[in-house]
Amino acid sequence: MSENEPEAPEAPEAPKEEPQYIDFDQFAAVELKAGKVMEAALHPDADRLLVLKVDVGEEAPRQLCAGIRADWEPETLVGRTVVVVANLKPRKLRGLESQGMLLAVNGVERVIPLGIDGEVVPGTRVT
Repeated sequence: MSENEPEAPEAPEAPKEEPQYIDFDQFAAVELKAGKVMEAALHPDADRLLVLKVDVGEEAPRQLCAGIRADWEPETLVGRTVVVVANLKPRKLRGLESQGMLLAVNGVERVIPLGIDGEVVPGTRVT
């Protein structure tokens, strides 16, 4: 930059977002349970979803739609024990009902379902 050129104005700093805190009662209302993946398949109408059948200790396995298809082959999930949000209101995802949510974290190389290492009875509450 030459002496005669005005300095470029500094970009304004993005405002820092305040954390959206919840109180303990709100957190306690979330029911996290251990679930064993019994079946897993590609969602027929969504390129980012897998359809899982997960035993969460109820009479029948629950169907969950999970957005982890880009990172996981269905057969690699069968038999794994994962953490499920069990009291989330069911909703349709691309035409299939999802009866909960699989918890996962964005890892360095791929999305990783939160799992439980060791033997746990399906349906055990995560505390």
